[in-house]
Parts: sequence; C-alpha cells; structure tokens
Amino acid sequence: MKRLKLAILISIGFIVGVVSISLWASYKGRKPAEEMKLPRIALEGADSRLEKIRFVEEKDGRKTWELEAKAMQQYQDQNVMVLEDVKLTFFNKDGRTFTVTGRQGKVYQDTKNMELQGDVVVTSSDGYRLKTNSVAYDHQGRKIETPDSIELDGEQLWLKGRGMRVDMEAQTVRVFHDVRTHWKAGKKG
Repeated sequence: MKRLKLAILISIGFIVGVVSISLWASYKGRKPAEEMKLPRIALEGADSRLEKIRFVEEKDGRKTWELEAKAMQQYQDQNVMVLEDVKLTFFNKDGRTFTVTGRQGKVYQDTKNMELQGDVVVTSSDGYRLKTNSVAYDHQGRKIETPDSIELDGEQLWLKGRGMRVDMEAQTVRVFHDVRTHWKAGKKG
C-alpha cells in the first residue's frame, strides 16, 4: 500500500515537473514567494502581446501538452514570455491528464524553464489536487521546486508541508519542512 501511495505521489510530481516550472538554480538562497519580489518586466516594453492564446504540442502523432492563457506578452531582449491566467494540461501516454493553473507564468524561451505563480493548482485526472503559491521547472535538470507551502489532497492521502523538490529522473519527491500526512481509508488499497 505504501508503494502505491508513493507511486501516486511520484506520478503527480512527474507531471508537475513536465509543466511547470527555474527555481532550481536560485532555490538555495531564495525566500518564500510570499516574501520575495519578482523581477519586474515592464508591460510597455513588450515586443508583442496576444490575447486568448492556445498552444498545443504533439509528439509522435499524439498531443503531449496544451497551454491556454488569457494573454501573453513577449520580451525578445529578455527571451521571456509572460502569461496571464495560465492553464496548462499534460497528456500522459497512459491516458491520465494533469492540469496546472496559476495567475501568472513565465517561459524562458532559450532554456524552456518555466515559472508559475499565484494560486497554483495541479489537478490529476485520478483525483489528486496540489495547491501552492509558485512552482518552477528546470527543463535540463528535469526538476521542479517550490519554497512555498504545499497541500496535496486525494482519495487516499492528504499531505501538507513547506518546500518541495521533484526529481523526475530519480522519480523522487521531497517535502523539506513541516511535513504532515494523513492516510485516508479509501476504496483502493
């Protein structure tokens, strides 16, 4: 039963990682998002702005992810896209989906690293829901992190803590501080 629950956590972590999003390089000295100030990107300096956008990526003939946002601003000199009211859906080969939402996102076009913040919620099609304030995805290292408080809730598990790192290559999930868990009596396992 513990292996099943761990596998579920790893699956959710994997999907969150596929998303969302470059705290890895800056995590060690970073304050929680509630205290830190994000670098300002001047809205008037945008090279382009699009509203109601939708991007879809397909690989080997199947949809792998879909990105929707209320608006996108591109800053060529910083190689950054800033997104408003973001919804990102990932499609696993096994048929499961993971949807990530947040108020603002950044995509660093040269590295494919991503950040998402403001009421970030990750929902899986198998009933799990992760809430936090921000997540960052390091594309090259295939790691996602947050220094913020997290809450994971599902049919069999409730987990709360502060600071999380998901290593998709090692298939590990670590919650660093103030960890509390509750195993629920469920129909499965």
